Amino acid sequence: QVQLVESGGGLVQPGGSLRLSCAASIDIINLRIMGWYRQVPGKQRELVASITSYGTPYYVDAVKGRFAISRDVAENKMYLQMNDLAPDDTAVYYCHAQRVEWSGATDYWGQGTQVTVSS
Repeated sequence: QVQLVESGGGLVQPGGSLRLSCAASIDIINLRIMGWYRQVPGKQRELVASITSYGTPYYVDAVKGRFAISRDVAENKMYLQMNDLAPDDTAVYYCHAQRVEWSGATDYWGQGTQVTVSS
C-alpha cells in the first residue's frame, strides 16, 4: 500500500503562484513515475506534469513554461511549482504515482487538493 498526501492548494489571484507538495509513504526512488493530474466538475481527470524515477519531466502544452515539477528523493516528496496562474487552472489537483513490480504496474492516487484562481 502506497499513500500519497497532497498539500499546498488554496485560493490565489490570476498571475499568482502556488507550490503543491505530495508526500509519499515509501521511497519515491522505487516509483517508476510520479505526476500531477487535475480535474474540474463534469470533465475527465487530465495529466498536468510527470517525472520519472530518473528525473525526466513531461508537461502538457497548457502548462509548459509556467509549471515546474520536481522531487526530493531524500524527503520522499514531489512538488509542482505553478506560476502565472489563470482561472482555467482552477481544479482539484491530484498526486499520482505508479509502482512497477514483477506482478505488474499499480497506480496510486492522493485525496486531492483544491486550487482556485480567482480575482
